[in-house]
Amino acid sequence: MADSPAPLFEAEHVTRVFDVSGPWLQRITSGEKRRSLRAVDDVSFSMSKGTTLSLVGESGCGKSTMARMAVGLYAPSRGKIRFEGEPLSAARADARLRRRMNMIFQDPYASLNPRWRVSRIIAEPIRAFGLLRSAREIAARVGELLLQVGLQPSDGEKFPHEFSGGQRQRISIARALSSEPEFLVCDEPTSALDVSVQAQILNLMRDLQRRLDLTYLFISHNLAVVRHMSDRLGVMYLGRVVEIGPADEVFSAPLHPYTRMLLDAIPDLSMSGRSRTPVAGEVPSPIAPPPGCTFHPRCPLANERCRHERPEYTLSGAMLVACHAVAEGRRAA
Repeated sequence: MADSPAPLFEAEHVTRVFDVSGPWLQRITSGEKRRSLRAVDDVSFSMSKGTTLSLVGESGCGKSTMARMAVGLYAPSRGKIRFEGEPLSAARADARLRRRMNMIFQDPYASLNPRWRVSRIIAEPIRAFGLLRSAREIAARVGELLLQVGLQPSDGEKFPHEFSGGQRQRISIARALSSEPEFLVCDEPTSALDVSVQAQILNLMRDLQRRLDLTYLFISHNLAVVRHMSDRLGVMYLGRVVEIGPADEVFSAPLHPYTRMLLDAIPDLSMSGRSRTPVAGEVPSPIAPPPGCTFHPRCPLANERCRHERPEYTLSGAMLVACHAVAEGRRAA
């Protein structure tokens, strides 16, 4: 049997801890201890070229922190991140590898320089990486990129404020593509857009992926958004991936109670009449997470073991899930 291709991107036991302690003098005078926030907790996954892995979860689950670590904006406190087998720190130091990864940010207006014309915004990575030299070649390439994302070359003479939110996100995508990347981290690229525009941007991204053989790490809090984007899906809760596997299987037969609750929050347009359990309770503070399984205060299947023992991953078919109830065969009625 032929060997499977090496993954383009790997995260191995990645953890990110932030120091959220008060100022030193305040801690000394009040007797406060140092406090830390574990934003990402022992996350591992790998991605093959040309595929999409989506990370989903409620706000504060650590998915955006993971996105920033994936492109080197944050360094992991522990664990390893590799791009084409190279440590990410080495890849970031090599311009040849660095230009092959890029990021699309959540707010398309905040991520664009309001003082620059669109043509200059898109051309900046081309100049920074020395991909083209002459002004004529750069201008022609900017025009190609604008056409590629559904805009006109003449739009390059305008400023970001002259465009709608959806058009600005198209400009952000064109800028991300200008360095000719293979790996794109998409940090909630549609959450700031109207619902009617979200579908246009998602269809554009899928079309670009097919044409350019792109690999996406897609971050979202909305399972409905990623349903048709993902090859694989990881569900995060308080910094940890609690379930990961093929997207079709996660949607059709979710194992973890948290995943089931998230799916139940999606409107049932088919009017199937299936019993649904809405997401209840509040996300605990990541500064002081619950012991054992961090989901147990909100879980309808929690027992004494869940309250004291951290669950390890269980392999069920192609799915990895961290849940005592799944491992013990306890399921909701």
